[in-house]
Amino acid sequence: MSDFEIHSGAVSKERALPRQRYRAELNWLLAVLPGFPLLLLVLRLWYLSRQDLPTMLLLVQYINPLGMLGALFITLSWTIPAAILLIRVLGGIALVSVPGRTATSFLAVAALRMPGWVVVIAVGIAAFTWQLRMLPLLMMLVVAILGLTAVQGEQGEPWVMRWITLGVPILTAILVWIFVWPGVVAAVRAGDYATAVLLAAPPLFGPALTGPVPERWARIATQWPAVAVAFAMPFMVGVAFLRAPVLPDSAIEVVTAGEPVRVVRGQLIAVDDTSTTMLESTGQVTFIPNGEVRSKTLCPQADDTPHSGLTVRGWPVEAPALEWIAPTRPVAEIDPRCLGRPRDRG
Repeated sequence: MSDFEIHSGAVSKERALPRQRYRAELNWLLAVLPGFPLLLLVLRLWYLSRQDLPTMLLLVQYINPLGMLGALFITLSWTIPAAILLIRVLGGIALVSVPGRTATSFLAVAALRMPGWVVVIAVGIAAFTWQLRMLPLLMMLVVAILGLTAVQGEQGEPWVMRWITLGVPILTAILVWIFVWPGVVAAVRAGDYATAVLLAAPPLFGPALTGPVPERWARIATQWPAVAVAFAMPFMVGVAFLRAPVLPDSAIEVVTAGEPVRVVRGQLIAVDDTSTTMLESTGQVTFIPNGEVRSKTLCPQADDTPHSGLTVRGWPVEAPALEWIAPTRPVAEIDPRCLGRPRDRG
């Protein structure tokens, strides 16, 4: 076998070719990765049908896969930049901590080969899709990547290196604290200590993540956090997607001869020549003859933000920037049919 060496500034790695184990691990990853979204889609239908197989088969027949993929993308858009930035930071720490053994670390190899434009795009997506209380963590990751990139490359003037690895993180932390301090005070007064920690704590760790760690602690500081996140991420993604809507929430007024007007609330599955198919909140499928349908309307999705009511300079801590930029449909009043009451009681 022949050896070769790759240099990237102060970092070099040497390994023998071919590395069969590395290629086998990569092949397994590429084979399993496309099946994860499919598994999520199947679980979403199984969850929506209340574990009833005939109902699930009915949903499979009528639900458009493109709509479910769109819901999957919107719901999980925050996970892709989170994974990219985490790999870049942990891999960068491994690169500068143990530069001679980077070939044995998947994180180090991934960080060494990751283009800069991928990190820039990931930061941009995260800035628009992450909640406000997560933005201090994003700033910590950004300054950590900048410092690690400087340490990994060719060493410049000492004052320039100190400015990039210490000055920029400290200045960024001060600016972040100035911006989020009203939210930290409000969170502490409201007893929401988790939000207070998310807003105030990440800038403290920015300067500590821009340089190497002792070699004997490098594996613990990089590999174990990555393994923990890798195990936790599928569960977090699954829980978030299982709650994502994939069918329109609707209300239909039904008029049956000799009976008062009633309202059927649920999710609209399909409308054909003879009947309208609805999935009620209990999981029961109702077929309504079209001749008995008096009116129908779409019901607005329940707003899941903000839960706490906490704001930072007028910005809810649970709201991402995209919700402020993208146009929304204002809801002046709730249609009585969405509350289970006929529109005209007379």
